[in-house]
Amino acid sequence: MTVLLPGGRDVRGTLSEPDGDPAAVVVACPPHPQHRGSRSDPRLVAVSDALVAADIACLRFDYGSWDEGRGERADVRNAIRWVRDEYDGADGLPVGVFGYSFGASESLLASAATPPDAVAALAPTARLEADLDAAAALADLEVPVYVLYGERDTTADWEPVVERARERGDEVTALAGDHFFLGKHDEIAATVRSFFKRTLLAST
Repeated sequence: MTVLLPGGRDVRGTLSEPDGDPAAVVVACPPHPQHRGSRSDPRLVAVSDALVAADIACLRFDYGSWDEGRGERADVRNAIRWVRDEYDGADGLPVGVFGYSFGASESLLASAATPPDAVAALAPTARLEADLDAAAALADLEVPVYVLYGERDTTADWEPVVERARERGDEVTALAGDHFFLGKHDEIAATVRSFFKRTLLAST
């Protein structure tokens, strides 16, 4: 199902749902839109497919027009609000956020201000702009966080995020790969699904 998200920017998404009623919902944030990042990113699609198989709905979306990371952060926040409203408001289904690369950083930044129930970040970079510090945003998060990174990733500055996550006692997984995780999509999807099943479905 294609949806148009509210918020004043042209933000469109694909909502994938299981055959029955979902037990939770996850917002999936794509990589950098200026580097062809979109809701069709194969890592996002793999995670979405795995979640739907576990009775978790998934909203993958495209950011609005480029806004130096700030409008994109607002897009993620609006997506979190939309799924909460769509699935019965604040007391409805548990909500998770997943992001890859630029989307992982945005997922941490947005979640610090508009908290979901759990966040998974794949290959986050520590800082997008001077005032968009994803590593620092971890200090404002009071929900479970899972950080995955590639051991040979020289594209993203993931080390500060991983260090902060470990200091917090969050889950961290090192993957044998670079920033693009070729051949690792199914492994990533299964691992992220397990995290959200533990954190979102434990009380349902």
